Amino acid sequence: MADYPAGHNSGSRRRAKLAAPHLPITAIGIRARTNVTPSAICEARGHVMVKFGVGQPMRRVEDERLITGKGRYTDDISVDGQAHAFMVRSPHAHARIVSIDVEEARNAPGVLAVFTGEDAKREGLGVIASPAADLLKNSDGTPIFKTTRHLIAQERVRYAGDTVAVIVAETLNQARDAADLLVIDYEALPAVADTAGALAPDAPVVWEELGSNLAYDWSFGNEAAVAEAMKVAHHVTRLKLINNRIVVNAMEPRAALGVYDAGSDRYTLYAPSQGVHSIRNFIAQYSLQIPVEKLRVITDDVGGGFGMKTFVYPEYPLVLFAARKLGRPVKWAADRSDSFLTDSQGRDHVTEAALALDKDGHILGLEVQTIANLGGYQSQYGPFIPSLAPRGMQAGVYKMPALFNRVRAVYTNTVPVDAYRGAGRPEASYLIERIIDQAGRELGLGADEIRRRNFVKANEMPYKGGASLPFDSGDFARNLDDALKKSDFAGFEARRAAAARAGKLAGIGISYYVERTAAGMSDYARIAIDGEKSIVHVWTGQQTNGQGHETAWTQFLANRLGLDIEKIKVHLGDSDVLPGGAGTGGSKALYLVTGAIGDASDKLLDKGREIAANELEAAKADIEYRGGEGEPVFAVAGTDRKIDLFAVARLAERQADLGELSGDGEYNQKGNTFPNGAHICEVEIDQDTGVFRIARYTAVDDFGHILNPLLVAGQVHGGIVQGLGQAMGEQAVFDRETGQLITGSLMDYWLPRADDVPFFEVSYNEIPSTSNALGVKGAGEAGTVGAPAAFINAVINALRPLGIESIDMPVTPQKLWSAINGARRAAE
Repeated sequence: MADYPAGHNSGSRRRAKLAAPHLPITAIGIRARTNVTPSAICEARGHVMVKFGVGQPMRRVEDERLITGKGRYTDDISVDGQAHAFMVRSPHAHARIVSIDVEEARNAPGVLAVFTGEDAKREGLGVIASPAADLLKNSDGTPIFKTTRHLIAQERVRYAGDTVAVIVAETLNQARDAADLLVIDYEALPAVADTAGALAPDAPVVWEELGSNLAYDWSFGNEAAVAEAMKVAHHVTRLKLINNRIVVNAMEPRAALGVYDAGSDRYTLYAPSQGVHSIRNFIAQYSLQIPVEKLRVITDDVGGGFGMKTFVYPEYPLVLFAARKLGRPVKWAADRSDSFLTDSQGRDHVTEAALALDKDGHILGLEVQTIANLGGYQSQYGPFIPSLAPRGMQAGVYKMPALFNRVRAVYTNTVPVDAYRGAGRPEASYLIERIIDQAGRELGLGADEIRRRNFVKANEMPYKGGASLPFDSGDFARNLDDALKKSDFAGFEARRAAAARAGKLAGIGISYYVERTAAGMSDYARIAIDGEKSIVHVWTGQQTNGQGHETAWTQFLANRLGLDIEKIKVHLGDSDVLPGGAGTGGSKALYLVTGAIGDASDKLLDKGREIAANELEAAKADIEYRGGEGEPVFAVAGTDRKIDLFAVARLAERQADLGELSGDGEYNQKGNTFPNGAHICEVEIDQDTGVFRIARYTAVDDFGHILNPLLVAGQVHGGIVQGLGQAMGEQAVFDRETGQLITGSLMDYWLPRADDVPFFEVSYNEIPSTSNALGVKGAGEAGTVGAPAAFINAVINALRPLGIESIDMPVTPQKLWSAINGARRAAE
């Protein structure tokens, strides 16, 4: 089974033409392991190094546009005659909609239409789909319960923020004013917001037809083998922890602009996304119930995604529906309050685990019992995230003879939960890195020693054994040793003593993470050359939302064709250009897209050879392509007879039977990659106030071959800060009785600032993946996977002298002050 639902990779299902992309391997990683230079490698393979080619720390090509205000985000787009939509949200977390009186609102100045759930039902509008629900079964083999999420709530609302009406007016302010004129009669119902409490026998039920709040009861692994391991174990470590809920808070709020062309009966949606093809397919199939070819989705620049912008939200099909009904474009844009109330949220697990070990500290088995909160509805991939996405990941990088994982997902009257950077893998890594640290303390083994004793070893790669992950490559001990050295782990006790003299508690924590990146998907690319302007245009099925994809594709294609980067133009999402696209998520973009670009460029060059052969009066077999040195040409082998690449493109453009010089590529990645690394965090805590600071943070990561060290560093830094944000203070808090979001604005919801984190000591050991020709491993989510456990383990290490052995995220100064003072009182 693929590591993401099949629906995640929408579009054509043609099999890939390549077993692996035909790529020149000129990565900086080769230089790191040998004395061979990238230029020598290129020459050996018949490729010429180009300025800022693969392996070089090239600055991002998109940054000048973005930081000078020339970016084009969805809310920047306006079209003639557009009207404005305002979404009326439920103030109740759980209520029946008794009636809605819309007359006064419909007659308000500038109002063009008011739509309610009854209108949506009458018009035959569909739903927001959750295809992941079809991938899961309960442990007894029965299908899981599937929720129905209408575009506008019908009869009942299930979280505060549920859409109950849509008002369209000439201006946004007119639509807002009209919302105050709606008369809505609600019958408030008891609400449940507590994750574990949702399973209580007397808890209010979110879905009456289900009869309880248990969405599913799923399990993975060998329960009997784990039970036996617990029986024979010399020691069993037990741990209960909370993985707190997160509000995503992307810089750019969601927005949507819907356009309908009555002449062609075709819709166009402008929206920020992480992939236009899945948005298109889900809206067409489930929400509007129209043929896919009747909908075009366009995404330009995106200000952050983190999983949240992968999904279809009710506003997207609603602006399309309104545009058709009114005969004019309709625009909607969220404010930050909308984002807090309606964007999918992340994490929210309560977990109990038991780790069985023998007398030497070797793992015998692991049992994990998790209660996962799905919110009021199943989001697009919501059921998949706590179950199939992280399955087996709880084994970490360790030899794991037996593993059993049970997940009970629950409904609550809260915002729906879905993928958030890492999507289930950070939760799994946090669990194993917390419990193995605790096991080491209980057995009197150092945090580094207990990990070494259980690592899968480098000389055992590729590894398949027990319940461990099927690693293709890796050297975990080497990464840990390097991190210990770079962090001066051996000198920490002296720093702890110095901190104590200053009235502070110091602690150091290790986290060794592994991330399984997505596979089993196809991606697509198109390359077309404009001969007149001497520009190479490239489109891919991915969507950048801050990662630097434009730079990565530019570098790769420059290296591939031997072009200067100024000659390459990368275009963002347009569902009409390519047959499909896997979208951005699962840290898979690099190996999927480079494979597709490799295929597309092969086809483009093959067509170019044919045209050049005709022009040079030679056999096609005698034509070779020579890139680099600013003069990419087709030439007759062994001669100086040649024709410029762009001249060939001009010939193609002038001959109707040839068309443009272009190539369409496809690539399928079957195997996962396993980025991994050792993160070491050092903290200091003021004993009198609970105020803390991160004194040092060291990471040694293995991302396989690195194509651009600057891009990788940006992803690692951002991921670490996002992981630390969850560990240090981010938390979505709901009132347990009313279901109201208490942390509903940036006045109440803490986010990390630049001065909350130190400079990071980041380095790499480049151990190639064998699952793709480039040898790369995904890097986009890794920092978020490794950081939380490193920080929490450091905090616990600092608090241990006071007898405190555990603490849950988020660790705020107030929580620390309470814990420290509680420990002092207990000791008196």
